[in-house]
Amino acid sequence: MPTITKIQPRALVRASGGPRYAVALAVDALGTGLLRPFLLLYGVTVLRLSAPATGIAMTVGVVVSLVCMPAVGRWLDRGARSTVVAASMLVRVLGVALLLATPAGHVWLFATAALFLGIGNQAWPAAHAALVATVAHGRERDTALAGGRALRNAGLGAGALLATACLAGGTAALQALAAVTGLAYLTAAALAWSVHLHAHPDAAPAMDRADGPAPRMRALLAANVVYVFCLNVPEIALPLVLVTQLHASPVWSAAIFVANTVLVVTLQVPVTVLMSRFSRRTVLALAGVVLTASYLGFLAATSLGHGWGAPAVAVVSVVCTIGEIIYAGSATALVTALAPAHVLGRTLARFELSTGFGLAVSPAVITALAPHGSAALWGSLAAATLLSASAVAAEKDQGTRLSGCCRRA
Repeated sequence: MPTITKIQPRALVRASGGPRYAVALAVDALGTGLLRPFLLLYGVTVLRLSAPATGIAMTVGVVVSLVCMPAVGRWLDRGARSTVVAASMLVRVLGVALLLATPAGHVWLFATAALFLGIGNQAWPAAHAALVATVAHGRERDTALAGGRALRNAGLGAGALLATACLAGGTAALQALAAVTGLAYLTAAALAWSVHLHAHPDAAPAMDRADGPAPRMRALLAANVVYVFCLNVPEIALPLVLVTQLHASPVWSAAIFVANTVLVVTLQVPVTVLMSRFSRRTVLALAGVVLTASYLGFLAATSLGHGWGAPAVAVVSVVCTIGEIIYAGSATALVTALAPAHVLGRTLARFELSTGFGLAVSPAVITALAPHGSAALWGSLAAATLLSASAVAAEKDQGTRLSGCCRRA
C-alpha cells in the first residue's frame, strides 16, 4: 500500500486545488468564523427573538437544508467542481443578505436566512472533497483533504477570535460582522470560480475505479452518524458537563475549545500522513476505538467531582481530539476511494447527508442524556461509538468483493 513519508507544502497546495483555491478556502473560513459561532446571539440581541425561537429556527434551517444534497451530488456527477464550490459560497451570501434585511421580531425571515446558510454549509464539504479528488489521487488526496481541514479550522478560529474582540460593540458590531462575512463569502466564491475546474469522470485514472455501481456503504453511513458526535463534544457536551455537573469556571470550556482548534490545525496533516501506512478502513475503525476510550475517560474524569474533575476532563479532551483528527483524516478519504468516478458526487452527497444528520441530532441527544448523569451520557456514547467502529471494520468494500469474485473465476 502506498504511503506518504514527507510533507511538501508546495505539493500539498497544488494537490488541494492550487494557490487561488487555498486563498478562497481561507477567506471563506475566516468569514464563517466571524458569524457562525454568534448566529444565535445575533437572533437574540439584534433581532430580539427569544432564545428558544432562535434555536428552533436555526435547527429547522439546518435540517431542511439537508434536502439539497441529492441535487448537489447529481450536479457534481455531471462534472462540475469549482462551480459547485462557488455556488455553496454564493448561497451563503444570500443568507447573510437576508439576515441583514430581517426586521426585529421576524423569526421566519431569520429561519429562511439560516436555511440558505445551512444549504451552503451542507453543500460545501461534498463539493470541496470532489474538487480535491479530481486534482489529487491516492494518498496524496488524503493529505490534501487533511490540509484543507487544517486550513479551514485555522480560518474559523481566527475569525471567531476576531469576532470575540469586536463583540464589545454590541448589536452594531454583530451587524458589521455579518456584513463582513457576506463580503468574505462573495470574495471566496469569486476566487473558487476562477479556478475553472471541471471533471471528466470517464477519463478518470484506473486506480480510482471509473466503472462499477455506487457503493452501498450502509454500515459506514450509519457509523458516521455516531462518529460525528465527536465534533460537538468540545462545543456542547464538555461545556454542559463542566458548568452544570462539575460547577467549573467557563474558562475551562474556552481553553478546551482553543486547544481543540490548535491541535486540529497543527496535527491534522501529520497524523494523516502517519496513518497512511494502514488501510483507510482500519484507520477509521481505530478512530472509533480512540473516541470510545476518550468517552470512558470523560466518565472517569467526571467521577472525580469538583476540584480535580475539570483538569482531568481537559486532559482527556486531548485524547478525544486525537480521535477526531484520525476520524476526519480517514472518513472522507475512504469514501472518495470507494466511489467510482461517475458516481463520486452522489456518494459524497450521501456521506455528507449522514454527517449533517449526525450534527443536527447530536445537540438534542447530548442535552437529553446529560441530565441523567455521566454514565448515561458517556456510557451511551462509548457503547454506540464502539459498535460503530466494529461495523466499519466488519463491512466489506464492494470493490474488494467484486475483484475477489473475478480472481476466483
